Amino acid sequence: MNNLELSEREKSILRYVIHQYILTANPVGSRNISKKYDVGFSPATIRSVMSALEDSGMLGHPHTSAGRIPTDKGYRFYVDSLMGVPKLPITEKRAAEAFIGSSNNIDDIIKATSTILSNITNQLACITYPQLSDSILEKIQIVKLSSTKILVVVSVASGLVKTITLELRSNFGQSDLSNIQRALNQRLAGLKFSEIRETIIERFQSIYSTQYKPIIRVFLDSVDKIFNDKHDNKSVVTGTKNILAQPEFEELDKFQGIIELVEDRDVIVHLMNNSISNEKKNINVKIGSENLEEKFISYSLVTTKYNVGNALGSVGIVGPKRMEYSKVIATVEYIAKLLTKNLN
Repeated sequence: MNNLELSEREKSILRYVIHQYILTANPVGSRNISKKYDVGFSPATIRSVMSALEDSGMLGHPHTSAGRIPTDKGYRFYVDSLMGVPKLPITEKRAAEAFIGSSNNIDDIIKATSTILSNITNQLACITYPQLSDSILEKIQIVKLSSTKILVVVSVASGLVKTITLELRSNFGQSDLSNIQRALNQRLAGLKFSEIRETIIERFQSIYSTQYKPIIRVFLDSVDKIFNDKHDNKSVVTGTKNILAQPEFEELDKFQGIIELVEDRDVIVHLMNNSISNEKKNINVKIGSENLEEKFISYSLVTTKYNVGNALGSVGIVGPKRMEYSKVIATVEYIAKLLTKNLN
């Protein structure tokens, strides 16, 4: 059902039902809407419209209640067509800036960001680290530490730097190390980490039989260690206490369900990474059955991407379908921009 298939009256009533359900977590009746909102319709008219919305699949009717609740289809229509412009209050923006800005390394920044994201939305927050395996190598520097030990400094085009210590089987002078450094940069600079891992052997065939073979062998043996960042597939999940305070999780089975979801964070990370790689939208909202994972059919997932140079990570919120979408979307979007700013 598209926008043209609902009358203005139906749109208005659907909006009010969803607003009231988000507010109370209780099924919404026609008299409730009539008393709470100045809709200009009688309870009988509202009841008739709600019945029509139920017939069209926008509202559901729990057996134990005379009221109605939004369906996945209703929530989708609301997010796409009825929701107000997402805005985050300036006070919460300033609080986020102060909280995140007090950290000075990537681990602390991401942990602080996830915490403030959960605190503002009262939902489960997840942030995946930037995927540096897709980053572009800027340059390699080799520093001699001892006769058989070197420090390899790897600079990524985004500005991030990683270091790794390698053991050599032979003693090489600084001039030899400078020549190897030059050869590495000539052949590898400008390539993605993934490309380097796949093609490094063929790129060094021409000098493999020279006097530099022992040190080239060390680099070939260590390629996965040097060009596969430890942060790939790493994530931070916070806010279990916040989401468990939602009334949806008062029932034991639903309580256990969210606990299992938190413990199986790989599922969350998988869905988040898929959302930023498959979607061209700035903000991606998946509601209930729109999620491919069966574990997520009772939840909504709001995600976006942030970047460190050309490396992408994801910022997301997991919560019950009955979430304050406008605020959650505004928060996720702002936090991602703030994270990009702080990490660049």
